[in-house]
Amino acid sequence: MKIHFLGANRQVTGSRYCLEAGGKQVMIDCGMFQERQFVSRNWEVNPIPPNTLDALVLTHAHLDHCGLIPRLVSNGFGGTIYSTRPTVDLAEVIMRDSAKIQEEDAAYKKKRHERDGRKGKHPPAALYNGTDVDQTMPLFQGCLRLRPPGQSVW
Repeated sequence: MKIHFLGANRQVTGSRYCLEAGGKQVMIDCGMFQERQFVSRNWEVNPIPPNTLDALVLTHAHLDHCGLIPRLVSNGFGGTIYSTRPTVDLAEVIMRDSAKIQEEDAAYKKKRHERDGRKGKHPPAALYNGTDVDQTMPLFQGCLRLRPPGQSVW
């Protein structure tokens, strides 16, 4: 078994891990980096090719845990996303809101860069949009419980 620490390592946001076991690769969370000094990491290519992942487990619906899932999907992930049913509902609200904010920010940055005659570090484009969220939601499988009742997680 191997675990790859791909985010939230020496910072608070950007939770993302990949667990390899039994010939399978499972991503655990796929969160957005939010601290100013780490925001550029959101633009980096996922170190594990998205099309090689078998599944994703979303632990809970905070932007720093689910905020890059639509980007992962638009880059080739097509496996099942497991989480509790309430987490599915909340994650959708968070990802749609994030997409809207990103699209608005991108339009503003594009306009500002054109006005000032400069370029930013990253293109003035959203990491993902509402259509990407639309393509992401059918991959979710809400579970009542992530383990049988009465059984220890150990």
